[in-house]
Amino acid sequence: MNALALDAARGLLVGARQVLSPNRDARPAGMVVDLLVVHGISLPAGHFRGRAVEALFCNRLDARAHPDFAPVADLRVSAHLFVRRGGTVIQFVPFTERAWHAGASCWQGRERCNDFSIGIELEGTDRQPYTDAQYRRLVQLCRLLMTAWPALRPERIVGHSDIAPGRKTDPGPFFDWARFRALLAGAKA
Repeated sequence: MNALALDAARGLLVGARQVLSPNRDARPAGMVVDLLVVHGISLPAGHFRGRAVEALFCNRLDARAHPDFAPVADLRVSAHLFVRRGGTVIQFVPFTERAWHAGASCWQGRERCNDFSIGIELEGTDRQPYTDAQYRRLVQLCRLLMTAWPALRPERIVGHSDIAPGRKTDPGPFFDWARFRALLAGAKA
């Protein structure tokens, strides 16, 4: 797994592939990043290693290429990071900007979670476990981000389903929160 470093001033993850999404904008003035949202995505559902997620986040998804694409091709969405099954990371939005990942959302009485959160998409589905490489990479990313943004603490790492209950289910029942939290706390993988 390649080493990653954070250039916090520019909001970039050094060592990640950079593919800037147009689906981003400025955070509200003075907004403190204090939430990290874990997502799960695959396009088509359950298919990995393709370029469809990248195309979606860059508004280039061909709705005719697969039946699963038609309902989402016109969405304007993004995430800060996308972690592939093998642990490779693609950055779509600098951390200093707002990615459009959460949609209608609320955490502890605060709405519009995109304003104050970082969104990390894991390549996956609600129907199968995530990989060891993804857990290791997610822990590494969380540690880097918590160092740069001290208001971001382990208890403020949540799933998309936590901020949009009833509307979203990801990262799904196969994401092992206990394992993730133990690894984040320093337990051996």
